[in-house]
Amino acid sequence: MKAAGLEGTGTFAPLRQQVFAVLWVATIIGNTGSFIRDVASSWLVTELSATPAAVSLVQAAATLRVFLLAIPAGVLSDILDRRKFLIAVQLLLASASLCLLTLSAMGLQSVSSLVALTFIGGIGAALVAPTWQAIVPELVQRQDVKGAVALNSLGINISRAIGPALGGLLLAWFGAAVTYGVDVITYVFVVAALLWWRRATPEDDALAERFFGAFRAGLRYARSSRELHVVLIRAAVFFAFSSAIWALLPLVARQLLGGDASFYGLLLGAVGAGAVSGALVMPRLRARLDADGLLLAAAIVTAAVMGVLSLAPPQWAAVAALLACGAAWITALTTLNSTAQSILPNWVRGRSLAVYLTVFNGAMTGGSLAWGAIAEAVGVPSALGIAAIGLLCVGLGFHRVKLPRGEAELVPSNHWPEPLTAQPVENDRGPVLILIEYVVDRKDRPAFLKALASLSHERRRDGAYGWGVTEDAADPSRVVEWFMVESWAEHMRQHRRVSKADADVQQEVRAYHQGLEPPAVQHLLAINRPHVEGK
Repeated sequence: MKAAGLEGTGTFAPLRQQVFAVLWVATIIGNTGSFIRDVASSWLVTELSATPAAVSLVQAAATLRVFLLAIPAGVLSDILDRRKFLIAVQLLLASASLCLLTLSAMGLQSVSSLVALTFIGGIGAALVAPTWQAIVPELVQRQDVKGAVALNSLGINISRAIGPALGGLLLAWFGAAVTYGVDVITYVFVVAALLWWRRATPEDDALAERFFGAFRAGLRYARSSRELHVVLIRAAVFFAFSSAIWALLPLVARQLLGGDASFYGLLLGAVGAGAVSGALVMPRLRARLDADGLLLAAAIVTAAVMGVLSLAPPQWAAVAALLACGAAWITALTTLNSTAQSILPNWVRGRSLAVYLTVFNGAMTGGSLAWGAIAEAVGVPSALGIAAIGLLCVGLGFHRVKLPRGEAELVPSNHWPEPLTAQPVENDRGPVLILIEYVVDRKDRPAFLKALASLSHERRRDGAYGWGVTEDAADPSRVVEWFMVESWAEHMRQHRRVSKADADVQQEVRAYHQGLEPPAVQHLLAINRPHVEGK
């Protein structure tokens, strides 16, 4: 299971809530095993084939599966029982590690098997990532959500501090089979914690979403959310360049620094230790810098670390540099993840976080392959230098694209009245055309249309696949807003999805409406024409 204070509302405050604390500890154990496994795989591939392309291919395989599967996984996390789903995925991950153990014990391991099993095992990680992030709001109180997100990142980096170093030692002393065996054992703890968690079973809901409908709704939301677009752009440019350090670190350890497997584990452990330190000082950093300042600082520090590594420094200097890299890495991850969490409503949280993870892992996958190819052509030091300069440039350039504040009230407003119908409407009937008629004074028309344009994004995010505005040719003061929804059930879900922040936007639009009565609303259903014989 892959995851992300105790006084007051500090760093460890969410750990006061028992379920979150138990699952958090279990994920640290599970992630420690995963880092042990990844160290073994990354190091073994340098023994089987020391070319930069082969080494970066394992890193790409580790992130490609999330890129391919994160969105379907996010859909599943929103429509399935998340506890049972997580248990099933843990068993898949344990099976992949068991196969790695068996092949290593029999001496049959190869680059192809490493890449294939890394990819297959990573399918489980891809399925878990959005699900774990989506359950955070149900494990902690609302005021602790940001702290819980930060703790998830802290937990991962505690594992990163322990797992790689332990994996390097196990690999050097006992070999790959024992190393993979330790990873298998860690999944026992994760599954036990999930079995202990007694999650409330959701009540049956006639409007419960199905996979493909939920998939389309999630994509519509992501396509129409401008705030999410900013987070995705900032994440893509940062991780595309910073991925060079992860793709090439095994070669840096072996070729530039002359280290062995245990030293490689030490380098990764330094990253984790730096991340833990960074997480502990994060509250102080947030008091001095906003989200944009934190992300710029992370880019500058990461670029500086890549520049230092490109110079083949002494081993102690490389360890010190990677401590700083870990602090910068968790700063970027926590800043982007917390921002994404703060702008997403619960109904689409899993799917939208999956889109974020898709962009993150797509940037890491594409970056790993690209930096491997660049290193093949110009050498590892030059590739790191190019990545450092590129990260510095995009960090400064995109600093002007400000991250959203995430202060909107996203809980459902439930202010839409139930539609008037002559008789009950079947849920799957559609499409549905909704017409809202306003009477607007001519002098208010420009301001009204500007407010209505903002409202159009809310309509599309919450389920509309078409939106427009028309005027009456005979009476231009009569303006009709229209939008299309694919089914009656989807429109009823739309009623549930409108947030208090959206209600404020709607109130701003309605302020321009003239007359004592509210704007007239009509719901028009498509008529399925009966088959006429001979036509």
